[in-house]
Amino acid sequence: MSDYLVIVESPAKAKTIEKYLGKKYKVKASMGHVRDLPKSQMGVDIEHNFEPKYITIRGKGPILKELKAAAKKAKRIYLAADPDREGEAIAWHLAHTLDIDTTSPCRVVFNEITKDAIKESFKSPRPINMNLVDAQQARRVLDRLVGYNISPLLWKKVKKGLSAGRVQSVAVRLIIEREHEIKNFIPEEYWTIKADFQKGKDVFEGVFFSLNGEKIELSTEEDVKKVLSKIKGNEFVIASVSKKERKRNPALPFTTSSLQQEAARKLNFRAKKTMMLAQQLYEGIDLGKEGTVGLITYMRTDSTRVSELAQNEAAAYIEEHFGKEYLSYEKRKEKKSANTQDAHEAIRPTSTMKDPASVKEFLSRDQYRLYKLIWERFVSSQMAPAVLDTISVDLKNGDVLFRANGSKVKFPGFMKVYVEGTDDAVEEKENMLPSLSEGDTVFSKDIEPKQHFTQPPPRYTEARLVKTLEELGIGRPSTYAPTLDTIQKRGYVALDNKRFVPTELGEIVFELIMEFFPDIIDVEFTAKMEEEFDNIEEGKTEWIKVIADFFEEFEKHLEKADAEMEKIEIKDEPAGEDCEACGNHMVFKMGRFGKFMACSNFPECRNTKPIVKEIGVSCPKCEKGQIIERKSKKKRLFYGCDQYPQCDFISWDKPIARKCPKCDGLLVEKKLNKGIQVQCISCDYKEEQQK
Repeated sequence: MSDYLVIVESPAKAKTIEKYLGKKYKVKASMGHVRDLPKSQMGVDIEHNFEPKYITIRGKGPILKELKAAAKKAKRIYLAADPDREGEAIAWHLAHTLDIDTTSPCRVVFNEITKDAIKESFKSPRPINMNLVDAQQARRVLDRLVGYNISPLLWKKVKKGLSAGRVQSVAVRLIIEREHEIKNFIPEEYWTIKADFQKGKDVFEGVFFSLNGEKIELSTEEDVKKVLSKIKGNEFVIASVSKKERKRNPALPFTTSSLQQEAARKLNFRAKKTMMLAQQLYEGIDLGKEGTVGLITYMRTDSTRVSELAQNEAAAYIEEHFGKEYLSYEKRKEKKSANTQDAHEAIRPTSTMKDPASVKEFLSRDQYRLYKLIWERFVSSQMAPAVLDTISVDLKNGDVLFRANGSKVKFPGFMKVYVEGTDDAVEEKENMLPSLSEGDTVFSKDIEPKQHFTQPPPRYTEARLVKTLEELGIGRPSTYAPTLDTIQKRGYVALDNKRFVPTELGEIVFELIMEFFPDIIDVEFTAKMEEEFDNIEEGKTEWIKVIADFFEEFEKHLEKADAEMEKIEIKDEPAGEDCEACGNHMVFKMGRFGKFMACSNFPECRNTKPIVKEIGVSCPKCEKGQIIERKSKKKRLFYGCDQYPQCDFISWDKPIARKCPKCDGLLVEKKLNKGIQVQCISCDYKEEQQK
């Protein structure tokens, strides 16, 4: 018989914690929530203060039976679910199910699963925080009222299987409005003039800056000709040389949002995958002789705050491995926006001393890559700023001024460990200029005017969308990944080249919600509701009042929509070919994994086939088939022969329709960080990189 029973959500977490607490403690897992609102009905009693009707989740009977049996044998029970609203709600449901007094010190919380943190947390258990529980209940009830009232309307008026949620509707709105911006965008012409300058053997680049001391816009070719006509000969005089020292600060440690963004940029991880891997690293990894250890702190956080203990440990590591000069002596303020709850620390390694190399053998490839990202980001955040020497040189020919800028890393500082990525993958290059002084003469080699056109705003990647939702105050750290997952599963948006595009279905649902439920899709309203949940958590507002105020207006919109919303028939787009099985037309359908072709005679004929996209290249192996785009089980794009399985040719790089001039082999486009390079798969032939 154990003296104490501790209940957590997952078996991995239970295993790690039990090791730290010793023989008197038995740690069991509830496998997440044990009670929830029923799936088959609203589950909210609108007439009686929106009372939620909780039921035991199907399949949780045996787990609850086991927990109740263990609870009867224990002197005391501790509820140790995750340290957030969701975790508090799980603890509250368990308390009700196991007849635990919620006002007793039964709740234990910790930000990291390490021996010291676990032991410390059990010294100060507390009652269940009902403000946190009520904030979670308010979100759950509000989402149920929205989803279970609007969704049936959409089923009746559009088609079955649709849903409408608060945060997901705003996310879809952002994607659709961005698509409209792109379609309505009118490109504007502009020009640049670049020149190569030579001093002795050194060649460097400069850009046109001003004419007659004024910056002018190069909007047309006429503007360019006007500038070029003013240049006399190829001799330029150095008019001024400006040298400065610039500091560059490291990025702050990860929050949930910034982790999802950076993992998308640098590791090509979807938000859902990032959170799954982070959960595993948090709950504990078996490190051989050391046993199971939690490697990172709690991964649902909007704070960049770091404990003094962690800062000191990082400082000791940095001094030992890089030297004293790499230590940061400035106390940087963590960023706090109006929406930041600051309930937990930033995401960081539980111990800086566990560097990625020391734990690599115990981690899967993806676990290692994510841990390395988190470890490097944290360590670099505690390091000294980088110091760059910058130089700006003005080159004059009559009234025409060109400018050349250069930079050189004087002291790498934090850059020795990690540099933050960008959405546009722009690299900061060292552009070295020769030694130049005022009055020196240099010669222009090539002066090249180039025509450009302004580009529309880019479509949202997962990283951009998460960043935008966070900036607008929509959702919270725990909601980003499931939101992105839901809008794709419902078929409202699709990913095209890793960027979100709205589907026809998404556009239709958006228009209907915009017309009849403008508040649900309003960015400011949705952000205001998040503030209301925060107020409930802080004990400033009653959750029932927040829901009642919302429902009073929402009910009027519901009645109007039910009476006035017209039924919409979505016609399938013809695929332009007939079904091989029955001869009827094939049509395009949208499925969970994207578009496919299906027989229009469904359900009598259930013939389906994938959409084959040829790239205009014959198979180099069998010479009979055509190369087509295909997708692996993990949805990674590759290229294969359409005669498969008779021909097994595949390539991860896109083949192109010309042969290698050196060996007559197959040329492919290889994607590199800086652009695309054409290479031969049979010899060493390579072409210059294209951006």
